[in-house]
Amino acid sequence: MDPFKIFIGGIAPINRVNVDTDQIIPKQFLKRVERTGFGKFLFNDWRYNEDGSENQDFILNKDIYKDASILVSGRNFGSGSSREHAPWALQDFGFKCIIAPSFADIFYSNCFQNGILPIILPESIVTEIMTRSENNPNYQMTIDLEEQKIWDTDEDIVTNFDVEPFRKYCMLNGLDDIGLTLEFENNISEFENNRSSYGGII
Repeated sequence: MDPFKIFIGGIAPINRVNVDTDQIIPKQFLKRVERTGFGKFLFNDWRYNEDGSENQDFILNKDIYKDASILVSGRNFGSGSSREHAPWALQDFGFKCIIAPSFADIFYSNCFQNGILPIILPESIVTEIMTRSENNPNYQMTIDLEEQKIWDTDEDIVTNFDVEPFRKYCMLNGLDDIGLTLEFENNISEFENNRSSYGGII
C-alpha cells in the first residue's frame, strides 16, 4: 500500500451516528472475489433509489463532494459485522482518511491494514468540521501523520490526534502485514536455507 505522510483533501460530511458496515457495503455485494471495484457499491442503499437512479439528496451524489478524499462522520463509525470489504469500498471510492469521534474496533484496525487513516477527534471538533464543510464547498484539511497534526484551510481548526506508534510506522512506510513480513526477507531466506541443509529438521 502507499505510504501516508502529509495529505491534503476535501471533506465529505456524513452527519450520522452508528454508520455500520452493512450501510457502508451491503451484504449482497460481498460475493465478489476481487479486492477492487467495491467503490461503486459504497453506501449503495443511500446513494441510489430503488429504480437505480442516484439519490440527489445523499451527500456523495452532490457535485461539490464527489472528489472528496476525507470522510467525516458521527460516533461509532464502522460498527456491525467485521467485513474487510468496508474499508475496501471506502478506499476504492477514493477516501484516504476517515474522521469520527469513535470507531468500531475491528473496522478501525481494518482501516490501517488497507491504507486508510482513521482519526479520532473530540465530537465538538468533528461537528465543527462537518458544519464548515457543508457551508464551504472548497473546504479542505491537511493531515500530517508524522507530526500527528491536522488543520483546515484557514487554520481555524488546528489539533493533534493520537495514533499507536506501530500503526503510525506502518502507515508512514506503506506496510501491511505482507510488507512487514518482507522486511525480514533476508532472515526468512537464511532460515529456510539452513533448514534445507539439515533435511528440514533443526
